Amino acid sequence: MNLETRQQVAQAVQAVESKKAEEVAILEMDRNSGAFTDYFVLCSGTNPRQIQAISDEVERRLAEVGRRPTSLEGYTQAEWVLLDYLDFVVHIFSERARQFYDLERLWKSARKLSPADLLKKPARKTGKSASAKAKSRRSSANSKSKVQRPKKKK
Repeated sequence: MNLETRQQVAQAVQAVESKKAEEVAILEMDRNSGAFTDYFVLCSGTNPRQIQAISDEVERRLAEVGRRPTSLEGYTQAEWVLLDYLDFVVHIFSERARQFYDLERLWKSARKLSPADLLKKPARKTGKSASAKAKSRRSSANSKSKVQRPKKKK
């Protein structure tokens, strides 16, 4: 978990907040939990258009620093949009989907962070990070995949 990743997570948080996302949560995943990433950013939107707008803003801001998601899921239905950046995953839920899946409870071993915590230097930990494990596991699959964005209706 490096400072660059934390800064990108902070940019994702700023993006969701700029689109008025609700209940923004940042989870730093416990390395011993079996998580496939280092951070989760969770938030809720009030309707499908807002959920898509939040997703678009996260993608736009991170593209400015050269990051593109390796996977984008759920955009068309906009009940639960998932943007996978390997080191972190952004989850944008409808209120109903967020209550149903309750990721905060599922990943209760994760440490909750504030946006200010992301700008601090991460504590040095030993062992292979969750993102390093995920990268080695998914490297061949991701090298072949490209994110396909559905066309918006006018």
